[in-house]
Amino acid sequence: MNPNPISPGHSSPGRSTAQYQALDAAHHIHPFSDTAALNAHGSRVITHAEGIYLFDSDGNKIFDAMSGLWCVNIGYGRQELAEAAYQQMLQLPFYNTFFKTTHPPVIELSSLLAQVAPEGFNHVFYTNSGSEGNDTIIRMVRHYWATLGQPQKKTIIARENGYHGSTIGGASLGGMHYMHEQGDLPIPGIAHIEQPYWYANGGELSPKEYGLKAARALEQKILELGVENVAAFIGEPVQGAGGIIIPPSSYWPEIQRICDQYGILLIADEVICGFGRTGSWFGSQHYGIRPHLMTIAKGLSSGYIPIGGVLIHDSVAKVLIDGGDFNHGFTYSGHPVACAVAATNIRILQKERIIERMNEDVAPYAAQLWHDAFDHHPLVDDVRSLGFFFALTLVEDKASRKRFEHGSSMALRCRDICLKNQLVMRATGDSMIAAPPLVMSRSQAEEFVRLAKQCIDEYARELGIRKDL
Repeated sequence: MNPNPISPGHSSPGRSTAQYQALDAAHHIHPFSDTAALNAHGSRVITHAEGIYLFDSDGNKIFDAMSGLWCVNIGYGRQELAEAAYQQMLQLPFYNTFFKTTHPPVIELSSLLAQVAPEGFNHVFYTNSGSEGNDTIIRMVRHYWATLGQPQKKTIIARENGYHGSTIGGASLGGMHYMHEQGDLPIPGIAHIEQPYWYANGGELSPKEYGLKAARALEQKILELGVENVAAFIGEPVQGAGGIIIPPSSYWPEIQRICDQYGILLIADEVICGFGRTGSWFGSQHYGIRPHLMTIAKGLSSGYIPIGGVLIHDSVAKVLIDGGDFNHGFTYSGHPVACAVAATNIRILQKERIIERMNEDVAPYAAQLWHDAFDHHPLVDDVRSLGFFFALTLVEDKASRKRFEHGSSMALRCRDICLKNQLVMRATGDSMIAAPPLVMSRSQAEEFVRLAKQCIDEYARELGIRKDL
């Protein structure tokens, strides 16, 4: 659905793919990459995009089933967002929100966020990304407890294999060991508990039983550390970068009970789940939990411009407001252009009922297609979906839930097969995951699942698992 498309075109016309790749290798260090290996192969050069499709410098049309990086919720080429940025740049391209100043775009966006956020979330602190948002939360939570006269309540409990960004604070909150190996992480005052991944960790327990067990690891950790030292628990409603781990239905209610019982803050990292990905505006609403703080980014502007923030419940905001200076912030906190684009993005989500239409129509249809295609596939198991989250795990034996010894390497090979077939999916651990733009239509959902099945079948043939696929 794209009523106002921008005509696609190449930037810097005249360069060949090889020339782009040579310049990229000479000057650009990519995130989360083995630079030498990448440069030896050459980056794929994306030149333009439209709707849910990318186009590269060789003229290939690519189905973007990852919404860029979980963020292009309303699709590519929305002229309204470009116009919002242009008009704001003409009027007020920048001013800070320090020194007792503000500006209309940050005021309007803050008001809009209060409208779409769960009840009681009437305040927002702006950052430039989800990583900065989670760094902010560390400082905010500790300042909150210090203001209440309990400065020793510093420790934040997070989850193994969770992802909360790649800054020092965000990576410490995250539970990804390969990130902790670089930079002597995590920093002090961060603890981790088991992730709620029934397929990997549930053993003989039912999903409901395991959800309670995984949640109660929080209670055990609180008691181990001493409730007088624990400030908060943070978790993604659905773990995204950790492999689209959809927790059992019993998990979040028990987490809520534990946080309530011990009086610690509950933080929902909504960077990936927020702005419609689960079928609700926020993942917290889908699971019926009541967080005190929510990290936001990505879908806030549909990725069109960097912006993030922390939504703050009134109960926490009152303490922070009454507590004097909060000595934290960024030059670009509440940047007027970013705020203007984000506000326009939210209005489009509202006006076109994108989240409601996705949740009521396309998501159930796509989920049925996804499960029909893969539930009985010999190479995969743990086929899962929620809203516009889709995932499956590569397995050696479905009956025993036996996973491949080198599953991560195998998933990377599967990802490369997808890219060869002009489909962007992501490999995380031994899972293949997807999160298409929320504007994906029914016919595009059929195309997505057909392409994914084609790629998984091709990989199964390559492995000699099923030659008839």
